[in-house]
Amino acid sequence: MSARPDRPTNAEPIDEDGVFKALASATRRRILDLLKDQPRTTGDLCDRFPELDRCTVMQHLRVLDAAGLVIAQRKGRERWNHLDPLPIKHIHDRWIGEYAHAAVGLLATLRADLEPPAS
Repeated sequence: MSARPDRPTNAEPIDEDGVFKALASATRRRILDLLKDQPRTTGDLCDRFPELDRCTVMQHLRVLDAAGLVIAQRKGRERWNHLDPLPIKHIHDRWIGEYAHAAVGLLATLRADLEPPAS
């Protein structure tokens, strides 16, 4: 995969509004669930949504791509779609990370309290 100039780097902010917009759709979340397991071709994704036409699936993929959640890679005639979890990690780190860190600290304290003293 090649780096894309329109992709945010570590120094550039993530488009959080775009990420939340992309995640607001149940169909787009289902696409991300499929991509979480493995990269998939656009044709495979279309086959997994028989209730949608190809244009609609492509529109969902464009929203996911614009949010930075999907990276497309061309291999011959196929377009392979890969999940990019970094925008979601950014949101997690911003709003949940501190709470998770505190919870891990509490678990470490609880474990120390429950362990028998060393002899």
